[in-house]
Amino acid sequence: MRVAFFSTKPYDRRSFTEHNAGFGHELTFLEPRLTLETTRLAEGFPAVCAFVNDTLDRPVLEALHRAGTRIVALRSTGFNNVDLAAAAALGMPVVRATTYSPHSVAEFAVATLMALNRHLPRAYSRTRDGNFSLDGLLGFDMHGRTIGVVGTGKIGSLFARIMRLGFGCEVLARDVQPQAALQEIGVHYVDMAELAARSDVISLHCPLTPETRHIINAETIAQAKPGVLVVNTSRGALVDTRALIRGLKSGRIGGAALDVYEQEADFFYEDLSNEIISDEVLARLMTFPNVVVTSHQAFFTREALRDIATLTLRSLSDFEDGRPLRDEIRPLRG
Repeated sequence: MRVAFFSTKPYDRRSFTEHNAGFGHELTFLEPRLTLETTRLAEGFPAVCAFVNDTLDRPVLEALHRAGTRIVALRSTGFNNVDLAAAAALGMPVVRATTYSPHSVAEFAVATLMALNRHLPRAYSRTRDGNFSLDGLLGFDMHGRTIGVVGTGKIGSLFARIMRLGFGCEVLARDVQPQAALQEIGVHYVDMAELAARSDVISLHCPLTPETRHIINAETIAQAKPGVLVVNTSRGALVDTRALIRGLKSGRIGGAALDVYEQEADFFYEDLSNEIISDEVLARLMTFPNVVVTSHQAFFTREALRDIATLTLRSLSDFEDGRPLRDEIRPLRG
């Protein structure tokens, strides 16, 4: 099957080309993001593969359908950028990479939390400049602290286990579907207000939905334990960034480790080192010494790239051969 890949980088091309040997699809890699203006690049391709910052709203899906696209494959788990109702109306299935290495994101969340708490970016920069003082680098022991985990799917559950069993933390969780396996190791499910009030760290691992959008907001921050650290490796819009900045300025938020950002599409995955960051909110965020911003890289391990390629290519083969699509996303029925 001919597949047009949008928003590709060299690592996408290497990974998909390597793992396509067992599937035999005809892969075309395109650098531009998928937008209404770039849909013409997919003309004649029965399959399109998109990433997290590609646009898949109704106008884009209709344009793709007119151009001959019959299936959309997401090389990601999240699908908040897709109008699933429009895709269903067009008879265009949407599949995603549902089970790529959850360890990649959970471990990265721990890494950025520790980097934030122990001020590793500042320490690294200082010593390279010959400054070996410790002033301003004071952190705290994770052992015995209270960690709030919002979302306990595969990634959130792994993060909770690491913090509970590895660091000896008390772990509070918030999810509409509590996991019995986590409760068995002492994880306690509570409401969001209690989680915010008691947690030394709040780590976000839930999908972006209308209900979870800006789950960290002015109200949550007002309820939060003073000095709380916020970690977000899920979706940028889970956090109201302007409210977060106000919390950082007031000291209510002790620091933030952010691998995602609400308006990241125009910035993340690009080299803008010779340009001025035009987004004033993002630019302001990066001025804080107690904020660690990374470029949506939590998934970025060899194992995850292998899994994403294999799952995506398998779904395309299943579609081509008329088999059931195990990783299809369907719109919720009202």
